[in-house]
Amino acid sequence: MTQRKKLPIGIQTLSQILEGNYYYVDKTAFAVRLVDEGKHYFLSRPRRFGKSLFLDTLKELFEGNKALFTGLVAEQDWDWSVKYPVLRFSFGSGNFKEINYLAQNIAAQLDNLEQQFNQQSVYSTCPERFRALIQAVEQQAGQPVVILIDEYDKPILDALDSPEIARANRDFLRGFYSTIKDYDAHIKFSFLTGVSKFSKVSLFSGLNNLNDITLDERYSALCGYTDQDIDTVFAAELPGLERDEIRAWYNGYNWLGEGVYNPFDILLLFDTRKFKNYWFETGTPTFLIHALQKAKVQTPQLNQLLSNDELLSSFDIDQMAIEALMFQTGYLTIKQVENLDDNYFYTLGYPNREVYQSLNGSLLQYWSEPSSAPIVNRKNLYQALKANDFERLKTIFQAFFASIPHQWYDSSKGLIAHYEGFYASIFYSHFAALGMETIVEDSSSLGRLDMAVKFNQHIYLFEFKVIENSGEGKALEQLKAKHYADKYKALGLPIYLIGVEFSKESRNVVGFEVEPA
Repeated sequence: MTQRKKLPIGIQTLSQILEGNYYYVDKTAFAVRLVDEGKHYFLSRPRRFGKSLFLDTLKELFEGNKALFTGLVAEQDWDWSVKYPVLRFSFGSGNFKEINYLAQNIAAQLDNLEQQFNQQSVYSTCPERFRALIQAVEQQAGQPVVILIDEYDKPILDALDSPEIARANRDFLRGFYSTIKDYDAHIKFSFLTGVSKFSKVSLFSGLNNLNDITLDERYSALCGYTDQDIDTVFAAELPGLERDEIRAWYNGYNWLGEGVYNPFDILLLFDTRKFKNYWFETGTPTFLIHALQKAKVQTPQLNQLLSNDELLSSFDIDQMAIEALMFQTGYLTIKQVENLDDNYFYTLGYPNREVYQSLNGSLLQYWSEPSSAPIVNRKNLYQALKANDFERLKTIFQAFFASIPHQWYDSSKGLIAHYEGFYASIFYSHFAALGMETIVEDSSSLGRLDMAVKFNQHIYLFEFKVIENSGEGKALEQLKAKHYADKYKALGLPIYLIGVEFSKESRNVVGFEVEPA
């Protein structure tokens, strides 16, 4: 059996991992290929996916630290005869919501680099200091420089709640990054990473020579762990954990190539031996929840959004397509690709159970007054459904709708107001937040079923109707008339038809009828 090693939780320094007997998934083959086939690159990946560690790997390679790479792909495939000076910038820390802080932050990083290379600039502005540093370091080393920039977009993302500061940060970075294009002759290689892919007309207008490998299938597994990595590198950690459960909880991120797991999730799972929402809990996506509500996206639709290359790249401070926002931040991933005469269409959906369950739980919390009510509701819902106590189930949903603040229905404030899908979203998110298998708009020859829930070896078929006031029984009638249950009878499980009716006047459940199929 493979010997267990230490888990590199939170470690982003290659030397510490390789010299400290930590697990390491060899990504050096990607580095070799990048250098062999190009020069300027950009990669977008969600947070905590190993971007910083890959940049540190590039740094060690270019600086020629061969001893670190014993037994790795790069040991044999890298040209160790030449060493290159590396200028590395990182925007991982700092308060970029403050006016003028970005310039101070970059100036401090330039101070450190100038000190490292024994240089002293005669310029006071950051772009000019950057250009002078590139030229001076190249002349000093006798080799062109390597430029690595980590979390290039964080100064903008951190300030999204203050649009004026976000725009100022964007414009400042545009001028700073344009140096990479202007001084191409002095640069051996450059690599920028971040969470978001800002549109070229905003941030990258001065840096249009970057090769964006975000959706290049050859580099889909550049960050993250593959199934093979889990089964080989981490083989010693697998006993005692259900392999299919690991896959369901944490696998599924896809950038048109091989699917991957989030490393942060995997390392904490192996450490605690418990399945939990580790990645999701490290950053509450408040801005994302607000964006979903502003766009009035129904939660059942989140697992089947349609997009294309242009839409996935249409991200800017003043125009954030919800598809691009959710894909780039890792809350949705590519589930299906269609090529129609070289027009590529992507179906987006939840990558795994962690995101599916956690995002819907966050939405429920957001929809109600700040309290523990959504948590209590989910526990009660689980118990009620397990016991097939439908009267209790009705009471739980009525209580939740009653807890929604009245201002949510004020359309003048741009809140969710009166879109019918909101009612169905409440139901869907309750089941999804418990990790139950939930299918929406399931098609048959006679129509589309609103929602099916599979739980505890039972199947529950829902039809939703918005009516004027009192329950009319039309939802259950439609379930029976459309024979939606026929499609599920082959499974040999008990089936329940549940017709739910909402009142426009009371904004609550007024009809809740249940029949076995």
